[in-house]
Amino acid sequence: MTIRTVGVLGCGLMGSGIAQVSAVAGYDVIVRDLDQGLLARGRAAIEGSLAKFVEKGKLEAAARDAALRRLRSTTALEELQGCDLIIEAVTEDLELKTKLWTSLDQLCPEEALFASNTSSLSIISMARVTKRPDRFLGLHFFNPVPLMPLVEVVRTVATAPEPLAAAMDFVGRLGKQPIAAKDSAGFIVNLLLIPYLLDAVRAVERGVASVPDIDAGMKLGCGHPMGPLTLLDFVGLDTSLKVGEILYEEFREPRYAPPPLLKRMVLAGWFGKKSGKGFYDYSVDPPGVTPL
Repeated sequence: MTIRTVGVLGCGLMGSGIAQVSAVAGYDVIVRDLDQGLLARGRAAIEGSLAKFVEKGKLEAAARDAALRRLRSTTALEELQGCDLIIEAVTEDLELKTKLWTSLDQLCPEEALFASNTSSLSIISMARVTKRPDRFLGLHFFNPVPLMPLVEVVRTVATAPEPLAAAMDFVGRLGKQPIAAKDSAGFIVNLLLIPYLLDAVRAVERGVASVPDIDAGMKLGCGHPMGPLTLLDFVGLDTSLKVGEILYEEFREPRYAPPPLLKRMVLAGWFGKKSGKGFYDYSVDPPGVTPL
């Protein structure tokens, strides 16, 4: 199959990034979100990101302008019906996702390929509400999408070989490295990453060491680019809590159970960098440690 036009559901952090890399790679892109305000913010984020690439000499100005011309937005789900590939990047809410896929399945031709950017939800649980489970898979991009080189290509028990091959080829054309994963909660990266992040929170709870020292220990002792608590702030404490809950529901193993401290921080509205406060306080420069 040939992919020419890509539809993206959601123009938030992940959706705008997916739209950006697709447009830069030469695909026509249609982004759909609920209102013009969300679309305008997503467009502004894309323009700002592309401007940085041009400023750093990583992208020609002409290529930036061409990518922006290939990108259009809409609030109408119906406008995605001509897309060859639709990538969903909305909130990690299975009910919301399945409602969208049910509607799109009725709108789109049977040859269209469907993919979810979910980080932890079951792909087959979404595919089953459509008449095309053989053409349904996962494309899990990582944040920030324009910079992160990895995409998990997730096949379910029902995904056919041709759509899987088309998805792998698409990811390669974006300049990303695809890795193949089965439809198991957490796929590859989060299956291994989430217990590590939750253990770091447990270390804080138990008073093993301070937040900066835990981060420094993993950076300098293990060569990680950032410590686990800084990474939690960047990923989002609310997102990490949700993924941990999904993994615990799937496997019922204690290592996936979110610790009480993480739950309390999310209840307080401390989601990390995006809310201005997590394990670090981003209202000051440089960020300070949040008293816990």
